[in-house]
Amino acid sequence: MLRQLARRLALGAGVVFVVVTLTFILISLAPGDPARLWVAPGAGEAELEAARRALGLDRPIALRYLAWLGNLARGDWGVSLVQHRPVLRVIADALPYTVLLSATSLLITYLAGVLLGVIQAIKRRTALDTGLTVATLIVYGMPAYWLAIMLVLVFAYSAARFDWPGWLQFPALGVAALDADFLTPWGRLADRLRHLALPLATLGAIGAAGMARFVRGAVLDARGNAFVRTARAKGLHPVVVEVRHVLRNALLPVITLLGLSLPALFSGTVFVEVIFAWPGMGRVMVDAVGARDYPVVMATTAIFAMLVVLGNLLADLLYAVVDPRLRRDTA
Repeated sequence: MLRQLARRLALGAGVVFVVVTLTFILISLAPGDPARLWVAPGAGEAELEAARRALGLDRPIALRYLAWLGNLARGDWGVSLVQHRPVLRVIADALPYTVLLSATSLLITYLAGVLLGVIQAIKRRTALDTGLTVATLIVYGMPAYWLAIMLVLVFAYSAARFDWPGWLQFPALGVAALDADFLTPWGRLADRLRHLALPLATLGAIGAAGMARFVRGAVLDARGNAFVRTARAKGLHPVVVEVRHVLRNALLPVITLLGLSLPALFSGTVFVEVIFAWPGMGRVMVDAVGARDYPVVMATTAIFAMLVVLGNLLADLLYAVVDPRLRRDTA
């Protein structure tokens, strides 16, 4: 097991290296001059050239990349060209918001998706199964940015315009109200949850819809196995059969989706954070790309790549927990 984990770590490190290398090359070849962010408006060519030398932008791409790798190995992520502060501070301010949004949406995706999938499998070929199938297919086919805009139009703009009840009105931008500092602790928590509702609904609805379709098929496949029929023949309670024998075996292919869903989750988070002005890493990355802020782009890309690799490793570990045969095979 440890040998297998070490191989996966080495492969993950290679994936991160390829991702950051391609990102550095592409951002370096993109049009624009980051040195203009460091000089006063209307500065002459001499000032721009001095800024390029100070930032190391006058050197070839290969040398700049090697210098960036060397600084990264020493724990130096550089200084933001736009915000003029350490990149680690920029990331430290944005990462908690992205982790909050991603973790809660992933939790909703699995809880709601597994529940809906199991219900559909139990109620197979009924009106409920048909209705849930149509609904999940429609939601799963929606682009995240389109669903986010529709939720804003309905629950923020229309709800305020037509004076809907307060519990149906949600803020569309930011993470807290302007008067959040003057609220009680419970009031601040309620305000944060209200700001989180629409971004979370966007990511959670699409993820749960896709998960439900997958879980339905996995549960139906598991229910057709011989050991399930044997368990029923022994007189076990139907709940015990469904949970211990059917659901546990159906979880194996579902766990695979954890590693596969993280890239889609983080890409969706980028669009959702921009639409809802959520101050997470996705929004920071988009702003940095537009401003040619090399250090911030590289840092956010590297962190996103590492999170995806760690998600795949977590899926492998969960596989071993759910299926003891894998622990024996990789021991």
